[in-house]
Order: sequence, then structure tokens, then C-alpha cells
Amino acid sequence: MRLAITGASGFIGTHLRARFPDHVVILRHDPVEVVRDKLQGVDVVVNLAGAPIIRRWTKAYKKVLEDSRIQTTRRLVAALKGLKGERHLISTSAIGIYPDGVACDEDCTTFSRDFLGELAQKWEHEALCAPIPTTILRLGIILGREGGALKLMLLPFKLGLGGPIGRGNMVMSWLAIDDLMEIYQFVIKRGITGIVNAVSPNPVTNLEFTKAFGRVLRRPTIFPVPPFVLWLLYGEAYKVLTSSKEVYPKVLLENGFSFKYPEVKGALEHILIQ
Repeated sequence: MRLAITGASGFIGTHLRARFPDHVVILRHDPVEVVRDKLQGVDVVVNLAGAPIIRRWTKAYKKVLEDSRIQTTRRLVAALKGLKGERHLISTSAIGIYPDGVACDEDCTTFSRDFLGELAQKWEHEALCAPIPTTILRLGIILGREGGALKLMLLPFKLGLGGPIGRGNMVMSWLAIDDLMEIYQFVIKRGITGIVNAVSPNPVTNLEFTKAFGRVLRRPTIFPVPPFVLWLLYGEAYKVLTSSKEVYPKVLLENGFSFKYPEVKGALEHILIQ
């Protein structure tokens, strides 16, 4: 099985390349004809392209966030439309598509109306125009040592300066990076298409996550972070860090997927104690 990956140099893409070391084609910002040539002989296309979300959102950077996702996906779909043979597209989205404060699985049809929610809807629409079987993976907070939220949090927590955001009552729907790799293989093997929430079946509050993180590192977690500090640092992007997304992986569970790390403490122990 050969994979083609956009966004292959990122946190998730790096793990995917390690999982399939001899069977990966890397897709870059090439013209449609070049992408089409690279897709010859490829069985699965994984679309991970997208500029980092956690950064101050100026008007210009919002356009970067949109173009890096929507234009890249549109170009990829155009390349796929000119090919013969069977392929499977697995495109990325985010649980930011769901509204705050509402428990959601894949049957949820109410979406967030903020910038990220609308961006995710546009991104998914572009991917679903592909002429081949398509899976949309709505990613939660992916936990891994080498990237994502955990990498940003690790140093202050190691120094004993970690703590919850505000009261810590927002819900975090998370997933260990190793389970995400298993989900890719599971979706490919089973031929699962449509919307799939890539999250653990056990979301936690930010306070619960913080306490588990501190226990694993054997560090205190007594310094709460006021939300206004995040606003000063990130502007509108602070909403990503303070949103409450309670999301469940109904499709994966109904198809018999077994999580290696369903509980956050076990996931953190696996990631941090090696």
C-alpha cells in the first residue's frame, strides 16, 4: 500500500511517514499536473496540509489559515479528478467544527459559527468534492511529545509552573498520537468513509487533564492561567485554548475500534515516561 501525504513535515505527518517508511509519496505545493503525476500508483491520499492554528490571528494570518487548507485541498481534489483507478482520500478537519458546551458525536448537525467552525466546514466541503471514497477525520487535541499542545505545555509544567486555564471547567476531547496512527490504519483497512471523530471515548475537563499531567510529571499544578493572559498572547486565537468541546468517537466504537490509551493518565504516562 502506497500513501501520498500533504503536510508530511508536520507533527502528524512525521508520525505517518515513520509508520509507512518505504511507502510514502510527499505532496508539496505543486501545480495540479505535478500532483496528478505523483498520485500515479498511490492507494491512499492523506491530506494534512494547514498552517498552525495556535498563533495570533491577524487578518493576514487568517487568510493564511484558510488558503493553506482550502486552496491545497481544492488543488488536490482537482488532481484526483483526472486519475483512473481506485483510491481513498483521508482528509483532515477538527472538532472545532462543533459548538461549545454541547456533547456531540458524528450525528451532530449543529456547527460552531466562529472562525474555526466556519473554516472547518469550508475545508470539509472541498474534500467531499473528491471523486473517490473520502473520510473526514475530525481531530481532537492530539497528544504527543514531539508536537501539538503537549509540547507547548511541557516546559512550564516541568518547572512546576503549570495549572488549569481559569477554573479549568472546559472539556478537552483528546487523543494519543499512537491511537491516531492506529485509526488511520483502521480506517484504511475497513474502508470507512464519511465523518469520523478522532478522539478518545473519555474526554476530560481542563482541570482533570492538568492534575493528571502534574501527577505523571510529579510536579505541582497550582498556578492557574487567567484567560485574559492567553488573549494578550494570542488575540482571537485564545478561543482555541479556552473552548469546551465534548466530542465522542461513535463511528470508531461502532466499527469495533479498540483504543490503546482510552484514559488520559495512561496516555500521558506512555508519552512522557519512556
